[in-house]
Amino acid sequence: LDAIGKNWRVASDAEVTLEANPTSVEATRFAGYRTAGVNRVSLGVQALDDASLKMLGRLHSAREALDAVAIARRSFDRYSFDLIYARPDQTPEDWTSELKLAIAEAAEHLSLYQLTIEEGTPFFGLHAAGKLKTPDEALARTLYDVTQEVCDDHGLNAYEISNHARAGAECLHNLVYWRGQEYAGIGPGAHGRLDIDGVRHAISTEKRPEAWLMRVEAGGHGVVVDDLLNSEERADEFLLMGLRLAEGIDPRRYQALSGRPLDPRRIALLREEGAISVDSAGRLRVTQAGFPVLDAVVADLAA
Repeated sequence: LDAIGKNWRVASDAEVTLEANPTSVEATRFAGYRTAGVNRVSLGVQALDDASLKMLGRLHSAREALDAVAIARRSFDRYSFDLIYARPDQTPEDWTSELKLAIAEAAEHLSLYQLTIEEGTPFFGLHAAGKLKTPDEALARTLYDVTQEVCDDHGLNAYEISNHARAGAECLHNLVYWRGQEYAGIGPGAHGRLDIDGVRHAISTEKRPEAWLMRVEAGGHGVVVDDLLNSEERADEFLLMGLRLAEGIDPRRYQALSGRPLDPRRIALLREEGAISVDSAGRLRVTQAGFPVLDAVVADLAA
């Protein structure tokens, strides 16, 4: 933050978010981060019951997480936390109660992610061996619907497929990603999208902190990937990210990036199926019914 302040002019209303684990050790540092210029914190709570936290491999308890949220509330004007749902043995009733408790604690913003099993993780091996059973498709859809209903009832509408906020409390740096704007990735494992001489660069840095530091000391930066995105790749990325947002996309921007319009026949078919809507200004949005099959919608439009 000191280096940024010395090298760039920072807007007085810039959002400076800290992502933190909800442990007592990290929470004790919040006042110092606030003094340093951080004005928003996002906590990786993940669950509000101890059995689920243990299953997820988290090191904090539900009580410790709520205590950290309380400290965040005292330290920052804006704060948020993450929860994972569609966990093993989770019922719609359990999730409803947990979500209502979370909303009472979160105030203005929640990130709510459905548990997915990613290859290369410990969960993948457990799931393949039948030792980790996730909800079937029908139950997962019910849990998604419960998420939307409870959040809507409490004024935290989904401005993005997994993010809910009161009006005006949306996460500004995340909106930059989803709207296809520029962002610099600097530290270990960071990603960036920068326009240099009219070309979009997709940049990523060394993940391991020690190796990243060695690269910085030797060459001045930790960048290990610097790919140039062609017009088609940039347009597809804009489509993939932009349709996650409730505000949707302007198809004219897609055409400007790719050099071709979206196929009107595919748009018409998806509208008939109730997966997307197009308003009077031509803005294209995924509907509530379309969000659970967002990947398929994006693939269809991009084809």
